[in-house]
Amino acid sequence: MVVDLRIDAYERLALAEPDRRWELHDGVLREKPAVTFGHSILASRLNRDLVLQLDPALHWTSLDFSRVRRPGATYFTPDLMVIPVELSDAFRDRWEDLAVYDEPLPLIVEVWSPSTGDYDLGKKIPVYQARGDEEIWRIHPGERIVTVWRRQPDGSYLESTHHGGRVEIASLPGVTIDLDVLFAD
Repeated sequence: MVVDLRIDAYERLALAEPDRRWELHDGVLREKPAVTFGHSILASRLNRDLVLQLDPALHWTSLDFSRVRRPGATYFTPDLMVIPVELSDAFRDRWEDLAVYDEPLPLIVEVWSPSTGDYDLGKKIPVYQARGDEEIWRIHPGERIVTVWRRQPDGSYLESTHHGGRVEIASLPGVTIDLDVLFAD
């Protein structure tokens, strides 16, 4: 479904229809499609690994619920993101508001699925880079590949590809993900 929508109308719609996963890209409404088992299990495993390593006083994870925003009518719901606790302070007295983060985040993850793969790579990754998110991961379950984009001091992104082993999340010192465990059957 594609519909032109204003920003304030988008937030009202997203709150009014919580069972539907609405995104807005440059003013165009798009429902995030259903995902495969491989997509779901990898996102869940990664979330578990992050929760076990992150200091809950400093960071928390959002698994397909919170949104990131880029000015200009774009809201995306990453499959997984790590949020500094201090950014959540703004929501403490606003329990009924949509959880939307404008600030760059330490980690955003998209997991490839047949229904989302091209869209994530072509539309979402460039928006995350334009937002200045520190580290962006794209996990491909079938190929067992993780592509990582890390923001450099000059604002550019360095891209690397990982097929196994332990990968340190540079934006979260001390946090590493064992891809062999992540991709284990």
